[in-house]
This record gives sequence, structure tokens and C-alpha cells, in this order.
Amino acid sequence: MKTVNVRGVVFGEGRPKIMTSLCGSDAAGMIEQAQFAKTLPVDVLEWRIDFLDEAYDVDSIVDCGRKLRAAVGEDTPILMTFRTAKEGGEKPAEPELYANINIALAESGIVDLIDVEAFTGDDVVERIISAAHAAGVFVIASNHDFEATPSREEIVSRLCKMQDQGADILKIALMPQCRADVLTLMDATRDMFENHTEHPLITMSMGGMGVVSRLAGESDGSAATFGAAAQASAPGQVGIADLAKVLDTVHAGL
Repeated sequence: MKTVNVRGVVFGEGRPKIMTSLCGSDAAGMIEQAQFAKTLPVDVLEWRIDFLDEAYDVDSIVDCGRKLRAAVGEDTPILMTFRTAKEGGEKPAEPELYANINIALAESGIVDLIDVEAFTGDDVVERIISAAHAAGVFVIASNHDFEATPSREEIVSRLCKMQDQGADILKIALMPQCRADVLTLMDATRDMFENHTEHPLITMSMGGMGVVSRLAGESDGSAATFGAAAQASAPGQVGIADLAKVLDTVHAGL
């Protein structure tokens, strides 16, 4: 396994890391949520800039990010995510704007990781990943489907595409329509982990039906999960205190 070390938080080693999303509409809201999250056993803060009122203004975003970094300190990893509406986010973004925002934040020195939606367009994704790596920023390539869960083979294919794009961490989140879909996601994760990659994986089946994938992901190869602090950013997220207890229990048993 190729581990990814972000300010001492090592993906691909030990218990799955806990990430939580900051969803404030401005810097004050983001900072308030971050300060609360830091009272909990959280490893990484996800800064969801699509929730910002000024989400399309690069200068405003960078200013917000500098205030957030100053508030949380230098020891806390920050993942920057602009989740587009087509993948369940708050706002749409054309590929060129999406690229410009991601590259500006990667080059700002504020964030440690950026989330890049893998199916934005190959040229755009390649440009973002190249710029991020040049700036020393890690990339989580991602794909989200809030409608369905494809076949195991398709899930593996999507994760392999992210790997081929040059991402450091591969993430997929899918909505189950039945219990079998949850098992499909978990088995695809196992297959990917055992046979197709050395990169850390983050996989989850969403909603109440998929909670088990967030809790027991280590058993099939998932290296991180998202928990709810002040506000859940996706259906099925578990409160962080409870999540940490279960992850510790599963880890101790493996």
C-alpha cells in the first residue's frame, strides 16, 4: 500500500481516518464549524467551498481559506472540495471555472488535499492534478452517484480510471437501492484493494441502508470515512464520537 502522509495523518495505515465537512456560507460559519469539529476525534477537515455564498469568486475563497487556516492551526489537514451540483453539491460549475478554482486553491498554500471529480473531463482533470502535484498538494479523485449503485465491475473500472489519472487517493460514494447494492460496493472495494491498486481507497454506500460500509470499511480496504460534526454533508453519515468508537472496535478485531 502506498500511504499518503498529510501533516502526520497517514492514509493507508492504521485505523480508517475520520473526515468531516465544513459547510458554512462564509468564513465565520466555516470557522465556527471547524472549531467545534476540533473538539472531536477528527483527522481531516473537508472545506466544502460550494456552500460559500461567494463560491465563484476565487479571491474571496482564498481569503476565506486563509482565515480558516489561521483558525485551525498548522497541525490540521484541510481537504478543499467544490462538490458540483451534478455530483450532489450545492452549486453548478462549468469545467473551466471548476479547474480555475481548484488550481488557485492548490497553489494558495492553504490546503493539503483537493477533491477532483474524476468525470469532469479528462483534459480538465489532468490539468488540475498536474497543478496540484506541482504545488505539493495531494489529490483525491472522486465520483458520486446519488441515484444508484452500478455493477462491481463498473465500480472497479471507475476507481481504476482515477488511478490512471494520477490521483493519490481514490474515492467513490454510491446510493444503494437494495441491501445487495451495499454488498456490491463493499465487494468492489475488496476487489480493488486486493487486485488492482496500491493507492488508499475511500468508498461508501450512502443513506441509512449503507451505514455499515462507513463503519466496517476497514474490513474491505477503505482507508477513511466521513462523519457528521455540526452538519452532515451526505446521507447516512454517523456522529463522529460514535463513529470513532466503532472504527476502533473494528480495527482492534482485524
